Amino acid sequence: MQNVLQDRRGHIQLLSIAVPLILANITTPLLGLVDTAILGRMDGLHFLAGAAIGSLILTQLYWVCGFVKMSMTGLSAQSRAKDILDRTRTLIQGCALALVLGLLILLLQAPFLNAGLWFAQVEPEVVQSTQQYFYVRVWGAPAALVNLAIIGWLIGQQKSRLILALQVAVNFINIVASYSFVYLFDMGVEGVAAGTLVAEYSMTLLALYWINRHYLRLTAVKSWFYLHALAPLLSLNSDMLVRNLALQFTLAFVTLKGAQFGTQAAAINAVLMQFFALIALGLDGIANAVEALVGEVKGKNDSERSLADAKQALLLEDVQKRLAQQHSLRHQVLLGIIWSSITALFYTLIFWLFVESILSLLTNQQVLIDATMNYVWLILLLPIVAHWCFLFDGVYVGLTQGKTMRNNMLVSTLIVFLPSYFFLSEYGNQALWMALLGFLAARGLGLGVHFYTVVLRR
Repeated sequence: MQNVLQDRRGHIQLLSIAVPLILANITTPLLGLVDTAILGRMDGLHFLAGAAIGSLILTQLYWVCGFVKMSMTGLSAQSRAKDILDRTRTLIQGCALALVLGLLILLLQAPFLNAGLWFAQVEPEVVQSTQQYFYVRVWGAPAALVNLAIIGWLIGQQKSRLILALQVAVNFINIVASYSFVYLFDMGVEGVAAGTLVAEYSMTLLALYWINRHYLRLTAVKSWFYLHALAPLLSLNSDMLVRNLALQFTLAFVTLKGAQFGTQAAAINAVLMQFFALIALGLDGIANAVEALVGEVKGKNDSERSLADAKQALLLEDVQKRLAQQHSLRHQVLLGIIWSSITALFYTLIFWLFVESILSLLTNQQVLIDATMNYVWLILLLPIVAHWCFLFDGVYVGLTQGKTMRNNMLVSTLIVFLPSYFFLSEYGNQALWMALLGFLAARGLGLGVHFYTVVLRR
């Protein structure tokens, strides 16, 4: 009876964190759907293709820097066992690092854009749309990266309802601003970028206002930026940086290589990436909840172990604590697998029933809809294949095992994705998505095997 009650409490705890995060995450691709719908109704595919490439370049840069969010989630979750000063220190250090990265993107905006356009090799009219979009939205880089750090920290603190409220408010601002700039001020592609820019800074201000009221304690702040104090954050982030570079190389390869197949292929991939974003961010809600819960387990265990070492605890007691931690970790991961699988199947069902309706919302150009329908098999398979890697990413973020995540990502990219694409290259643009499916499967399988053969046997 006790085990049944414990399982029920575990499900409730995970869902109380995950459901608001899923809803919050889904609002982001829904916003992308609105932007795509606005661009898809402009007179010419080059507007949608150009904005997609401009957005992709920035998104790749942000996702490369996504190690800030991932490391912040794990460190924040582990700090829940400590006092408010330790939790605040984690937040301030992460935001400072994010701000520096955002300013670097601003300084290097021209080389980043030129590199992206060089890889894309698109027509001149697409280049012009890309430049118009990029040079407006890039000014949101500092806010966008600080937002990553803040969201990661809030996930670790299990403030999922606050994250949902922030996302809903900011996405409403984004939609209103984009619509106004495009249709009232006739700003075209630049108007969509400006709407996102306004939203990014609104998110930063709203989040910092709430955090300042409830958490910030500025005593001893100076000591938080000494090198030894930053060492755990920098060490974890170096592994996460390599991991994210490999991930973003893969996603950029799909979009930029696809653009070489022509404007229609670039537009198809822009639409497919909206499905991928919806899938990824929805499944990430479960993964984020697992991050927070696994990180809390590890943080409590580390605190208890430090106390036990100070008292020279018996070996038997230490073994019992390790077994208890393994049981707790196994339980949290099992709950995550159950709900991640349910979510993936739900996505597949919705896409199977409504794929044509969703495509019609994205664009009114029948040629593009018909061409994208050739990829329905991919849209249906993506959630089922991908949810494993998102889930186990969450587990390893919570454990702050950046080196394992780095190695797994490098293997999946260099040994699975690239060889798969070149082997299947005769299938053209579809080969890119076949290789991506293999890449996602390899990531989930690699981390899953490592967890059950290494982590649970330590």
